[in-house]
Amino acid sequence: MSLPQKARVVIIGGGVIGCSVAYHLAKKGWKDVVLLERKQLTSGTTWHAAGLIAQLRATANMTKLAKYSQELYWSLEEETGVATGFKRNGSITVALTEERKEEIYRQSAMARAFGVEVEEISNERVVELYPHLNVEDVKGAVHLPLDGQGDPANIALALAKGARQNGALVKERIKVTGIAKEGRNVTGVDWVADDGSSSGHIECDMVVNCAGMWGHEVGRMAGVNVPLHACEHFYIVTENIEGMTQLPVLRVPDECAYYKEDAGKILLGAFEPNAKPWAMDGIPDTFEFDQLQEDFDHFEPILEHACNRVPLLAEAGIHTFFNGPESFTPDDAYHLGLAPEMDNVWVAAGFNSIGIQSAGGAGMALAEWMDTGEKPFDLGDVDVSRMQPFQGNKQYLYERSKETLGLLYADHFPYRQKATARGVRRTPFHHHLLEQGAVMGEIAGWERANWFANEGQEREYQYSWKRQNWFENSAAEHRAIRENVGMYDMSSFGKIRVEGPDAEAFMNYIGGGDYSVENGKIVYTQFLNRTGGIEADVTVTRLTETSYLVVTPAATRLADQTWMMRHKGNFNVVITDVTSGEGVLAIMGPNARKLLEKVSPADFSNVNNPFGTAQEIELGMGLARAHRVTYVGELGWEIYVSSDMAGHAFETLHAAGQDMDLKLCGMHMMDSCRIEKGFRHFGHDITCEDHVVDAGLGFAVKVDKGCDFIGREAVIERKESGPKNRMVQFKLTDSEPLLFHNEPIIRDGEYVGYLSSGNYGHTLGAAVGLGYVPCEGEKAADVLASTYEIDVCGVKVKAEASLKPMYDPKGERAKA
Repeated sequence: MSLPQKARVVIIGGGVIGCSVAYHLAKKGWKDVVLLERKQLTSGTTWHAAGLIAQLRATANMTKLAKYSQELYWSLEEETGVATGFKRNGSITVALTEERKEEIYRQSAMARAFGVEVEEISNERVVELYPHLNVEDVKGAVHLPLDGQGDPANIALALAKGARQNGALVKERIKVTGIAKEGRNVTGVDWVADDGSSSGHIECDMVVNCAGMWGHEVGRMAGVNVPLHACEHFYIVTENIEGMTQLPVLRVPDECAYYKEDAGKILLGAFEPNAKPWAMDGIPDTFEFDQLQEDFDHFEPILEHACNRVPLLAEAGIHTFFNGPESFTPDDAYHLGLAPEMDNVWVAAGFNSIGIQSAGGAGMALAEWMDTGEKPFDLGDVDVSRMQPFQGNKQYLYERSKETLGLLYADHFPYRQKATARGVRRTPFHHHLLEQGAVMGEIAGWERANWFANEGQEREYQYSWKRQNWFENSAAEHRAIRENVGMYDMSSFGKIRVEGPDAEAFMNYIGGGDYSVENGKIVYTQFLNRTGGIEADVTVTRLTETSYLVVTPAATRLADQTWMMRHKGNFNVVITDVTSGEGVLAIMGPNARKLLEKVSPADFSNVNNPFGTAQEIELGMGLARAHRVTYVGELGWEIYVSSDMAGHAFETLHAAGQDMDLKLCGMHMMDSCRIEKGFRHFGHDITCEDHVVDAGLGFAVKVDKGCDFIGREAVIERKESGPKNRMVQFKLTDSEPLLFHNEPIIRDGEYVGYLSSGNYGHTLGAAVGLGYVPCEGEKAADVLASTYEIDVCGVKVKAEASLKPMYDPKGERAKA
């Protein structure tokens, strides 16, 4: 077996994504690209994929990648001579409930903002396009004329051929058996031929894990966490149906079903609510183009609905009943990017049944990232560093995967919480909050109080696209923060300690703020990339001459810590995750000072403890650290307490607040308060591709602090040229509609962007959103001189626009 002894990159896995990564790297001119496939190309999951190729995804950048995939597959046949079977036959999604109708109409509005051709269509038009459909109970439908379908295996084989034509080596029947590591780098891979005739080692500069449902196992070999699990996935294919002509792809999510016409037959597939995880004891070594055991009982309810929905199915014979495995991730988003545990291991795996439509764009994006060392645009939705270490736990993956397959077609209600694999991470206040009526949500495994139920009220979400059952609960919590005093748990936020002789110099290099401050000072700041985009949005407290505490969002702690580790260079610092060491209670509202004075002898005055400073305090019979900072725009403190004293701190504060009408609050309140203040939310309003000046956060970057820092030149340049986009706050003039995110922004009648986040402003009395408006060469006054509307579910609603926070624009309340 002739394999090179050295390569620039070894790609493990020859499914559609491995072939796409090889293709795109080779097209970029990379030499010594080696792809190794354990059996035959496409023999894992790709060969039995349904091959649906849609354009619209949940975010603008995921849509960009899906559109790229389509265009690539369109041109591959001409480039390689391999027929991809790609055709643009369009797609229809129908809604059987009013709630689903709102969902697909909101998606339709979002598509317009993303530049995807879309139309809401009548039942009569549905029947014209899909004459076999029973539309009696159809409430609404959406048509995307440029969606399509293709031949999954041939798409992968075309990509493989294109990779070979550009110099890549693609080898089948070679299994990777081990990965050699040195520190945070892999140095090579061990391989063995499938027939055992030969084996060897390839030295390499980097590895890409494209191993699909083997991705978790290959990740472990490389020392990285790739949380995914295989589930059984079912479809049937009918016998030939006489007179059947080309049809659009049809999705009926309320019946968990999709329909694809292919060569005069219909393929009916399912994403059932309770999935069947597969291969808990590992995938058989012999697995190649394998089918799993039929389970007709499991599929029968789907088929029963389908025979009513498309009556000709009842007459058509079943040619194939198919069950094959597909891999699913804990949050239904695939894994892409540089693994946080290693500095040269890349991941592209776990595609949750959308591998064909995603692979072209994902391969392009990863190749670009590998080539330049910088993400080509925000990939936060799929960046593998969003996964927490515990999410690689096999039992966790088994439990969660039962749900994630079905969630693809479940109602995608706002605030929807996962039901499985819950309760893994709990804050020190968990049982105290439950005793007081907390209704928990989950993020990054953390159980967090999202809202508090009243006595006698059911402690559960009742989901809707309208006002949900907790709307008034959260409004009351919001009012308590604005008018009196509230307390909420912020323990899940990431806490990273940076200490060592070079701590100050390192912080000044990694972040845009000025960290040469006195002990106890809190600096709000961003970590930037070379182009001035925002990699992290954090608060940094100087604890001592040689130590700082960096506080990050719960979901990005690992990504933010990894960013710091990768840029540590020769700075003599130690970077440690200390999140679980302290509980944090936020005490916020006009009467926050009064409450703290009841439980502590410390001086909380503006003279001793001004906004943006921290002090050590006594609290009850224990000790704590009080940070005067706010994410809700009110007078308040975040109280950091070591985990052993956290229960005492909660009980002390809660008891002291009883005669003040202290209200326990949840995360929904925090989000509605912060959006009234125009405070940005990382991952939605600010990402690695949003320039810090455009985001309106230039004030937090100190270009004249006397040293270089990452992104400095890009900030100076943009401050001189002026922003290309401006972050604008919008308030609907109608108090009824709700905003979530991705609703299109219409400026003077033209679609110009979309909301990055939205919530209800209970103090402002209407829904509020944030979003970027392109404004290159314009002054601030020009942006505000326009008229604005927001497209909510197809209805244009007038909106007021502001560049300053609509609530407390001068920030006087936090400094009271």
